[in-house]
Amino acid sequence: QVQLVESGGGLVQAGNSLRLSCVLSGRTFSSYSMAWFRQAPGKEREFVAAITRSGSSRYYADSVKGRFTISRDNDKNTVYLQMNSLKPEDTAVYLCAARALDGIFYYSVGNYGYWGQGTQVTVSS
Repeated sequence: QVQLVESGGGLVQAGNSLRLSCVLSGRTFSSYSMAWFRQAPGKEREFVAAITRSGSSRYYADSVKGRFTISRDNDKNTVYLQMNSLKPEDTAVYLCAARALDGIFYYSVGNYGYWGQGTQVTVSS
């Protein structure tokens, strides 16, 4: 059974940085493409970034492009989200997700079968 555990959230001032981590256990990490989503209070869960199983392709939401970077370390079973130039509108619970394939619809919540519990990111102005 796949388990995902996120860490690294916190309270930061606008303009600062955070790095989130998500560790996958229970299965072979390199068999899963990974993604980060976020959900603010009263809003739907939204796509942030995704990375293919090999790490050769990365995808970003327009709202974070140029500020966030997704990466993975297949030796450490970990996916990262480096968040720079944070804005108050980035405040949300950030969730890690995994699916056992690459390809299209990487931005769709319904295409991921495994989710972490989330880590809170709060950006103050």
